[in-house]
Amino acid sequence: MVSPNLATKTIPSGEEELNENAKKLFQAVYNDLNLAESNDDETPRIQVSELISKMAFFYEKVRNAVDYEEDHLLRKNAIARILRRQVIIEGLLKMQSTEILARHLLEELIRGSYLPNNKLPEIKVLEVARTLDKYLRLRTACLSLNASRLGFNTDINKAKNEIQEKNKLVSWLLTLAACEIEENLGKEQTKRAMVNVMFDSLSKIIKLPPEMPYTQDLEIQIYLSICRNYARFDDDMIAFVLFKYYNQDWTSDNIDQVFTVSDEKIAAVAGNIQNIRLAVSEQLKHPLRKQLDRLVRRYALYFTVLQDTISTDPAKVYNEFKQNPKNFFNAIRKVCNQKYKKAKSRLWRAALRSIIYIFLTKSIFVFLIEIPAIHLFGEPLNVAALAINVSFPAILLFLIVSLTRIPGEENTDRIVEGVKEVALVGFARQQPIKLRKPKKRNRVMNFIFNLVYISAFLVSVYLIVRLLGLVHFTWVSIIIFLFFLAFVSFFSIIVTRGVKELLVIEKKENLISFLIDLFYMPIIMAGKWLSGNFSKVNVFIFIFDFIIEAPFKILVDIAEEWTKYVKERKDNVV
Repeated sequence: MVSPNLATKTIPSGEEELNENAKKLFQAVYNDLNLAESNDDETPRIQVSELISKMAFFYEKVRNAVDYEEDHLLRKNAIARILRRQVIIEGLLKMQSTEILARHLLEELIRGSYLPNNKLPEIKVLEVARTLDKYLRLRTACLSLNASRLGFNTDINKAKNEIQEKNKLVSWLLTLAACEIEENLGKEQTKRAMVNVMFDSLSKIIKLPPEMPYTQDLEIQIYLSICRNYARFDDDMIAFVLFKYYNQDWTSDNIDQVFTVSDEKIAAVAGNIQNIRLAVSEQLKHPLRKQLDRLVRRYALYFTVLQDTISTDPAKVYNEFKQNPKNFFNAIRKVCNQKYKKAKSRLWRAALRSIIYIFLTKSIFVFLIEIPAIHLFGEPLNVAALAINVSFPAILLFLIVSLTRIPGEENTDRIVEGVKEVALVGFARQQPIKLRKPKKRNRVMNFIFNLVYISAFLVSVYLIVRLLGLVHFTWVSIIIFLFFLAFVSFFSIIVTRGVKELLVIEKKENLISFLIDLFYMPIIMAGKWLSGNFSKVNVFIFIFDFIIEAPFKILVDIAEEWTKYVKERKDNVV
């Protein structure tokens, strides 16, 4: 592939010209593609048994089916789960070096198909080991400080709270370690360049009104919003970004510099760890977050479409742009249509996973809770009600997904205009975007609105209960039906989010949408609350993580060693 040499090219006068940020993206995509092409060498790779991997892959699929998460978060969550098992559970039984822990971690990820087999260079074991060493040293330093405080604490309740806080801290540190390892495994020059380019563009046009007091936090909040809406970081990954922000010398692009995190630095971070956690928590709940996310989400789409257009062939796209910019804009339209189709396909895949998850949990609820409760309270067993209770949540989600429509040509036209704004000279936004100061309603108005909201919720529940009563639902079945109705209603928002994120034209309000928002939105909010609390006590995750996973992974390790032994014996015969 021939380099576009973007920095030295010029555009003839009178034609559209790429701005400097767009040229940086062309070069970053070009470099990433060249790096991928040059990676085919004789470097030693981490390899595991294909047969044993199928066992682990099946386990991961089943486990992820009962713990719904977005696809791009699965590997990071798997890393955090494996680290907690290795350090907290297995660490009580045996002490292993960070290099052994790192190798086991990477091999488990490969077996679970989170990483490709025989593709990851052996040097990654050392890189991950160095990362683990850093966080385990920090954990030890934090626990030492915690132990010194407990030594002077004679109040049993306070000591209990300290121990609970210690456990939360250890879990938090392991989550940070998982995020750093995920960052190492997923290094992409294009993504880093895109985040920097977006920050450079948006930090110039997003301003605060003089009366707003968040000037000091604006830039970091813009950066975090870009990470959320473009890189699709969750709060754990955002917390890691903030942890690096408050500890400037904690990471380095040069792996040889990882050891520069000295014992003095570890001690300093450990001594200030509570203040760091508090600062991270405050930034995660910052008042600017929601307003910035609505704005940045739209620009993230423009930059993503631009990136996808360039990624087809940066040199070819660049040369075609110079010859005829209209071809470039047609390519953008083509990418938009492809993204619409992919979003619809991903929507159905996510819906299928969600339907399986809901059907499994609902069926177990029926047999373990609903039927025994019906018998316990002397209620008649209604087979039709049970069938509705099992099938309705999945059917509801299916209908919602079926009615979700992909964006049209008007939306594509707006995206093309947005790409012009961020990529071409002379199209940049001239007037800054000023954030609004959040309006504070008086207590009376707030009370009235809350009362209307609660009333709408009660009316919705009343009508549903009356309808279920016509089908002779017992009160136990009604409670479980309402629980899953709220749960699935919130689930549908998550599942359809991928398609809605492609919309840059606001949906027009009408009477029907107003009534839906009035009576259905409270049910969705109830589902959000239930989902957050239910995930904390998910019995299925507890069974997998604390009862099944540890012995299963030991069995997989033994099977892996056996295949290596057999292979060695075969080699000796030859």
